[in-house]
Amino acid sequence: MKPRISKQEFQNRILKMRKYMEANDIDAILVYGDEYRKENLRYVSNYWPIFERGAMLLGRTLDPIVLCAPEGQKVAEEMSVWPDIRLSPDFLCVTVPDEIDYPLAQYTSFSSLADELREKEKLEKLGIVGKDAMSVDLYEKIKAAFDTELIDCNELLFDLRREKSAEEVECLREAARIADAGFKAMMQSELIGKTELEAAGIAEAAARAEGAEHIIFQIYGSGKRTDRIVGRPTNKIIENGDMIMCALAVQYEGYVATCEMPFAVGEYSEETKYVIDVLVRALKAGQPYLKAGVPMKQFVQAVKQVFYEENLSEYDVYPPLHGIGCAEAESPYPDTETEEVFKAGMTVNTDISLFGLPGGSNRIEEGFVITENGAESLSPFINQCCKEWKVC
Repeated sequence: MKPRISKQEFQNRILKMRKYMEANDIDAILVYGDEYRKENLRYVSNYWPIFERGAMLLGRTLDPIVLCAPEGQKVAEEMSVWPDIRLSPDFLCVTVPDEIDYPLAQYTSFSSLADELREKEKLEKLGIVGKDAMSVDLYEKIKAAFDTELIDCNELLFDLRREKSAEEVECLREAARIADAGFKAMMQSELIGKTELEAAGIAEAAARAEGAEHIIFQIYGSGKRTDRIVGRPTNKIIENGDMIMCALAVQYEGYVATCEMPFAVGEYSEETKYVIDVLVRALKAGQPYLKAGVPMKQFVQAVKQVFYEENLSEYDVYPPLHGIGCAEAESPYPDTETEEVFKAGMTVNTDISLFGLPGGSNRIEEGFVITENGAESLSPFINQCCKEWKVC
């Protein structure tokens, strides 16, 4: 059976939110999301809008209410774990300024929701999750309609999402398995003579066939085009000896895993071998520190020490690790000064990179779940590639 997030898991999240509300004297919380900033709304309701905006309103005793727009009603009914679904006139298509008429829609206004809350409980403070993602215009409409103090509660969801349950880990494991399959299909294809777009298509098609809910992104570059930190595939022809930089981010059940392994096609130059060798050695140097109770800075320092010893620090442009979950990159995002320790249940992704070397630029991205005894790889194919790489 494919892994899923159970109804009980969502209920547990609501209980944690209500404990936070009680502890911080917050009467209700509105969690915002849209097609692109979906992670918090998906986390609390399982709803992921298409084209439109969405939200979930939670009171201290009021059952969750999921808000969507008319075109997305069936999507919300299909996805949401909460049965109370309302249409909001303020959540229509985000890409057009026109006022779209939906004659059959029965809307629930923000002001009527505020009245509904006040009939059952006090409403003096409304927490907002996703203020940074919504438009100023929408925020002002919420503020006017609810007529109460608004409190930024982003940290609540960031904190809840940091440590993963067993169900979340299994969903991430499946996302990583799918990403691995897509990357492997692309890497083991005959790429010389193909365009970057054709090569990227091989990876995406394989990932979709394996059950990818969505391809969050695919970074792709070959030869000199690996010099950019991020970049989309183009019509450039892949040539013999080209370094390939491909990061494939796959979403499954709302959880995102990314895999990436540097490689070249055809004949490897000595310069390219050297880049890959240093990246692999840096990963292996840091990996023993991916363990519950170990300060996060020790992983970062171990990776950067390899670059320092090779006189490559000037090509090391950002921290080599970040959290993963409902977003491709989420907390924690440690650096060399981060005292916080890894905890069992955290899920992280390496992002060990060097940019601007003569042999090409690249990174290694491999997902891990932190345990008491160390780190368990979520990306078996990438893990195997690193283990089998012959150090120069």
